[in-house]
Amino acid sequence: MFEQVKEFINPSKNPDLSQAQKIQHEYLPTLWLVGKTGAGKSSFIQALTGLSSVEVGNGFEPCTMTAQVYDFPQQKAVMRFLDTRGLGEADYDASEDIKEISKSGNAIVVVMKVDEPEQSAVLDALKQIKKSKNIEYLLLIHSAVLLTNEADRKRQIAFNEMQVRDIWNNPFNSVSVDFEAAEGGVYNEQLLISEVTKILPILGLLVEDKAHSDIENANFNQVQKEVLWYSGSAAASDLIPGLGLVTVPAIQAKMLHSLANQYGVQWNKRTFTELTGSLGSSFALQYSAKLGARQLIKLIPVYGQTIGAAAAASMSFATTYGLGRVACYYFYHKRKGEPISEQVMQDLYKNALKQGKAAVGYEKN
Repeated sequence: MFEQVKEFINPSKNPDLSQAQKIQHEYLPTLWLVGKTGAGKSSFIQALTGLSSVEVGNGFEPCTMTAQVYDFPQQKAVMRFLDTRGLGEADYDASEDIKEISKSGNAIVVVMKVDEPEQSAVLDALKQIKKSKNIEYLLLIHSAVLLTNEADRKRQIAFNEMQVRDIWNNPFNSVSVDFEAAEGGVYNEQLLISEVTKILPILGLLVEDKAHSDIENANFNQVQKEVLWYSGSAAASDLIPGLGLVTVPAIQAKMLHSLANQYGVQWNKRTFTELTGSLGSSFALQYSAKLGARQLIKLIPVYGQTIGAAAAASMSFATTYGLGRVACYYFYHKRKGEPISEQVMQDLYKNALKQGKAAVGYEKN
């Protein structure tokens, strides 16, 4: 335990961390966007990320012969959009795109403009995707719904849903939106976010809360994407047998050190002791025991390398996110010289841990 404490106080460079971060970047949670040019795919990304059209337009990078990717945030990405660009080509082959999405994503977002009934290219792509059996979730977005009258809109929505249903067979959700509402903003924005969060839970943590309850929450929102990036790196490293015991504490140490600097708090043994002590006298012991247990489970043949590794990665994501959240609360109040309630810290950690589990689809206690 002493060595772990030293690493938390003075995080050193560990060559294994670059491997973990490489894995994390390669297997980012991904949404596959399928739709004709002009359907609103870039506007969809803008709505979720809060970025401008210029930022989104300049952020795409080639991924396959027929697709591009957009990582968000670009510097320390925690999720990815895969945008199919080859749908207008008669010989479009989805095999490369399917291989790419199968690494980390199992969700597809189909965008169809309500006033464009000709969707054969999109439907042909869906047929190929369906055959692969790699995609579990589908969300159908009806875009530009305010450009048509209500009767035409209902008729076209029903027609598009029927076409998708005939190909997809499995249940899927749909949402009607308009990215250029007359009053500004996005029509049905909250419903859109809610539906996307169902198929990519991490988005629930990524979307900026526009109604912060207090200044501390607003401050956390400024660094939340960084906390999520560290959480993803910790999870990626814990997929590798034997590696997580070293890399997870090291990644968390780097995160705490970075957050302390951003809040203007000196990171030393005293700060570390106060932070962990506010989480309960048994926190450090339980942390070490649970981390060690997860590593042992991964050594079980077959089970350990599949279910065990996935569970360990999910818990490492959740605990890193939980530590990051309470650390920001602690640093904020310490910098202001204000008292810090242990009960509030412990409740905040439990809630953040639960949010972290939900973000990776792992809500088992």
